[in-house]
Amino acid sequence: MAEGSVWADQEKSRQAVQEIKELKRWVDPYHAVRKRIEDARALLELSQGEADEEHARLVAEMLKGKSLEQEADGIAAQLEALELQNMLRGSDDNRDALLTIHSGAGGTESQDWAEMLMRMYTRWAEMLDLLQGEEAGIKSAELQISGQYAYGLLKAEKGVHRLVRISPFDAQSRRHTSFASVFVYPVVDEDIEIDINEDDLRIDVYRASGKGGQHVNKTSSAVRITHLPTNIVVQCQNERSQFKNKATAMKMLKARLYERAVAERDAKKAEVDKQKGDIAFGSQIRSYVFQPYTMVNDHRTELKVADVQKVMDGDLDPFIEAYLKRFGSKAA
Repeated sequence: MAEGSVWADQEKSRQAVQEIKELKRWVDPYHAVRKRIEDARALLELSQGEADEEHARLVAEMLKGKSLEQEADGIAAQLEALELQNMLRGSDDNRDALLTIHSGAGGTESQDWAEMLMRMYTRWAEMLDLLQGEEAGIKSAELQISGQYAYGLLKAEKGVHRLVRISPFDAQSRRHTSFASVFVYPVVDEDIEIDINEDDLRIDVYRASGKGGQHVNKTSSAVRITHLPTNIVVQCQNERSQFKNKATAMKMLKARLYERAVAERDAKKAEVDKQKGDIAFGSQIRSYVFQPYTMVNDHRTELKVADVQKVMDGDLDPFIEAYLKRFGSKAA
């Protein structure tokens, strides 16, 4: 960055600044934890030396009221976070994520389960589009989740999710098993070129349905885009502006085409796509049991959490961390 030629080219300077930010995300935490370890060693030597008041005062001042044991625990937690970050080195891990949810066979019960999963993820996510089911729940949803390493973390959620509960839609209060699939795509940044030919698109506009008042029902603001060569269909109806809905739909299409292109040229990505499988028994990555007992069981890592409601309220970090620790090198 000290070279004058870097700043003469706006695009080159932008890339240099971005690269430095990426490198600092790795270097700064490493140096911080290393310094903390060195300071703790020095404090340990002081505390084991002559037990005079000056040494005791200096140790207490540097620890800021904590014990050496507490400082060791803090260092361990910092190292744990650094180790977790080390599992997020995939080429797309630092990107935002598009997470899709699809209900499986089972009608209203499975659609309600898909909606419960959507609620779990929407604590992180911004809603893009919903396809309502006939009675309750949803058939499918797309969530955009933004933030550092969003895709790298959420790739742990790819797969079929299984629910076991007494169905509120069963008059005889019988226990039902439902399935919904979750898949995650990286959001495409502007520096990745995806060529979309306007002649390859069929753009349809229609009146939005659902909540939104009279304006939504009277204007053709919703947009559906079909990419003819691949038959990929995206749609958006969240905004009152047709222009904004079209822009969002194009962003979704670009993300879909990017993921498709990567899968075609990268065997690893192709294998990831094959993991989708059937949304049915035997293919689930995680089971959520509400009755007769409560338990969330991740079948890949064997992590079990008894507080199912806490998980449904969005506490997914233990499952994501367990997945990355076990499969981090393969996932990256």
